[in-house]
Order: sequence, then C-alpha cells, then structure tokens
Amino acid sequence: MDAKSPPADADRDLRLLLPPAAESPPAAPVAGVFADLGAPFWEALAGRAPRSVALQVPAGLVRDAARLARTIADRTGARVTLLNRACFGACDGPATDESNGADVVVALGHSPIPNVRLAVPTLFVEMRQPPADPEPMADRIAASGIPRRLGLVASVQHLDLVEPLREALRRRGFSLPIRPGDRRLAYAAQALGCNYSSSEAVAGEVDAFLFLGTGEFHPRGLALTSDRPVYAFDPLQGRLEPPVDRERLVARRLLYVAQAQSARRFGILVSTFAGQHRPAMAEALRRRAEAAGREAVVIAFGRLQGTDLLGRDLDAYVNTACPRIATDDAGLFERPVLTPPEFLMALGSLPMAPYRFDTFR
Repeated sequence: MDAKSPPADADRDLRLLLPPAAESPPAAPVAGVFADLGAPFWEALAGRAPRSVALQVPAGLVRDAARLARTIADRTGARVTLLNRACFGACDGPATDESNGADVVVALGHSPIPNVRLAVPTLFVEMRQPPADPEPMADRIAASGIPRRLGLVASVQHLDLVEPLREALRRRGFSLPIRPGDRRLAYAAQALGCNYSSSEAVAGEVDAFLFLGTGEFHPRGLALTSDRPVYAFDPLQGRLEPPVDRERLVARRLLYVAQAQSARRFGILVSTFAGQHRPAMAEALRRRAEAAGREAVVIAFGRLQGTDLLGRDLDAYVNTACPRIATDDAGLFERPVLTPPEFLMALGSLPMAPYRFDTFR
C-alpha cells in the first residue's frame, strides 16, 4: 500500500462509537429493473395489470413527467398519480400513503438499493445513456496528464460506458481496477450520494478517480471520501473537469465542526424515508450528547427545507439522514448541521483528521 492510502482501520473509531448497521431486511419488492422506457418495461408494467400507478421522477426529468403519466394511463388503463416530491434515489421512495394507493410505483432515473425495503412494489427505470464512441474520450483523457492508475466511478445513467472506456484507456497504458461495493450498491463502479464503497475498494490501487457523469454532486461526495484527486468527465459534453478542490471542501466542513464545539443544545435529525431512517444512530447520538453535558432532542422529518429549522432554541444539529443535507445544503440553514462523524469530532470523541464522510452501509 502506498503512502497516500488510508490506514486499513481508518473507520475503527466510528465502528466503536456508532451503532452497527442493521441486518439486511427481507428482499425488497423490486418489481423490475430496466435500462430505459423500452419494450421490456412496458411489457412488465402491463403484465402486472395495475389498477393504480404512482410515477416518481427526479428533478431533472420533471419536464416530461406529465406526458409520461398520460402515456402510462393510455397504455395500461390504470389511474396514474404523478408524485410532486422530487426523488433523489431509492432511499426516498414513496410511503404507502404518499403513493395514493398505487399498486405499483414507476421510479425513473435511479437503480434499486439492495438493502432498502420499499413500501410499494417498484419498477426502476434507470434511464441509462447509450455509450458513445469511447476512443475520442480516451484520447482526451489520456492527453490531459491524468494519473495512469485510475479508478472509474459512474452514476447509474453512465454505467454502460465504464467497460468500453476502461478498455480504451487500457490500450493507452492505464490501469483501472474495478471492484463491487458493499450491500448498498447494485453495481460495481457505481456511485451513490451516500455511498462510494466501490471506489473505497480500489483506493489502495489507484492514484486518482475519474467520475463519469454530469454535475458536481457525485464528484464532491467522492472527494470527501478519498484523499485521491477526483476528476469528472461529462460524457454528454466530452468535457474533463479539473480535480475537485478537496482541501477547500474539508476546510469548510471543519469550520462547521468548530462552530458547533461550543453548542449546548443539539437537534438530532432523523428521516422518515425508509432508506435514510437511522433511529438507533439518532438515539445513540442523543445519549452521547447528554453524556458530554449537552442537551439533545430527536427531530423527525421527511423532506427537509432550510426554513424548517428556523426559530428553534437549538445551537446546532446532527443529521442522520442523507449526508448531503449537511454537506451540500449547509448554506440553507442558520445553524451548523453536522454529520454524525463531524458531531463526534465536535465533542472531541474523534480527531479532526482524517476527515470521515458519513457513508451509509
């Protein structure tokens, strides 16, 4: 293992201080997984003969959602409800009452999370992008001077590009190990906003990571989990971005930790979404706050807005739901919102370095 690799027991302190993950639940009612809205999807949906369908889409696909809802109704004869709440992943699928009595949910733009049990049988349509010619992409990446020992990570929409681009880069002298992640990831090389275990599995074999996808969401999360440089390649635009400024990201997070060190009253946030629901951790953190002479109260929520925490007699918050609420939405809140590892740093139970991302397992 080279000098840049994290120690094998880097998370030992967290395992000792936080509750272990629950055992895997029974098999989730995943009714099917499809690459796109092609014939196999329509055959599977018709085969279920649903009386009522709930359609859930991410924010980026809302423009065409009403048209798709009408198409589903026309082709199945079912009553279709378009869910207004944007979906960020299989972690926040609709509860039974939220799905308006649907027999089946159609979830666009996401893959199932194997260890998340869903309330309603769900057809996942991953909306995968057909991979373009990898050769010009590989030429552009190779010419950039990016490290040759490279870890590939992708959002689900671009996973079909991983192997073709991997082979093209291998022919140009790159080493690109790929390993499966833990029980939360459906595919090797996949990235979720709360879990980058497929990249963690190869961290000791690479000098940098290359994320395949669009936007800054996943590259920033990956950078918080690893000390390796993280580059992002947008397959749609053919654009390679410079490495994420991890030092700046971590410094900003540690500033919130420092602000919370003097807090006396904490709100421990626990999500009601099945894939983000960690009540045992919330209770453990509440007890740890009280053991340290602080006050703490557990606050339950579904979708959290910045205004939801206004006017409360609390000095800081600890978020046990999606870690990106704390890291990406920090500017929306008037008080510091910490992840569980950051909270333990604020109490002095964990050192400030190495920085630990709140990875869901």
